[in-house]
Amino acid sequence: MYSFSTCWNSHRHTDGRTMLREIRDLGFEFAELSHGTRISLLPGILEAVDAGEMKISSLHNFCPLPMGVNYSAPNLYQFTAERERERELALRYTLKTLEFAERVKAPMVVLHLGSVEMKDYSGKLKEMLGRGEKDSPKYEKLAAEAAEKREAKKEKSVERLYEMLHKIVPQAESRGLKLGCENREVLEEIPFEADFSFLFREFPSPAVTYWHDTGHAQIKENLGFIRHAMHLESLAHRLAGFHIHDVQPPARDHCAPGTGSVDFTALKFFVKPQHLKVFEFSPAMPVEELQRGVALVKKVWGDA
Repeated sequence: MYSFSTCWNSHRHTDGRTMLREIRDLGFEFAELSHGTRISLLPGILEAVDAGEMKISSLHNFCPLPMGVNYSAPNLYQFTAERERERELALRYTLKTLEFAERVKAPMVVLHLGSVEMKDYSGKLKEMLGRGEKDSPKYEKLAAEAAEKREAKKEKSVERLYEMLHKIVPQAESRGLKLGCENREVLEEIPFEADFSFLFREFPSPAVTYWHDTGHAQIKENLGFIRHAMHLESLAHRLAGFHIHDVQPPARDHCAPGTGSVDFTALKFFVKPQHLKVFEFSPAMPVEELQRGVALVKKVWGDA
């Protein structure tokens, strides 16, 4: 199943029904409601869904946005925050997302799981990549330092994340929803690359799944922390779906497939008809470029 994220057009609309009709007119039967879904868009969204104009494949936490927040904010509140109040808010608005997913009959909620508080190694490494310094001793030293620091600091963040998920997972199960645990592009966000296996061991429930973002994984490969296809292969047994976009080196993501460095052919073996495949494109992308990117992926991965 292919779907299309409203991250491309939600900012341009004041009416949710018109927003979804624009996606329908691109040829999509399903849409993902992104983490930029303002409360003001909900009446129109519900009208479109109830009228059968559009089906909702998935929601990206937090959806809808908290009252008064009018910009995409998936990390507004984190499960891993040191402050208990922030964790409580993360839980509250995640549960609201689950409720809304049930209301619009969306089977999947995509989650960012949190981060480790440390300095911005990702930003520094991306700057060095952009200057062509990846093979330099300085880059290798900084990357090694980032890996060491985040590993040393992760324990408390992982504990807080698991505590939150132990509250969220039963709520998802009771509603018949799946949670898509998304891989992230920055080194400071968790789970770290090798830690997804521990997450899935802690949460064997089929409601807890892996959500693969092609752009994020490619950035991690560009940084030298994973091999994209091998990472996907290692988690294929829990894979439920994809965010699809390309990366123009070193780290400009949400580009149209075929315009960057993601090898969609190399990923094809792990893509199954039952997987949810969501195009997640930059709001700045022209329609013609969007259509070429969609056509390329369907040609490589198939129409199902």
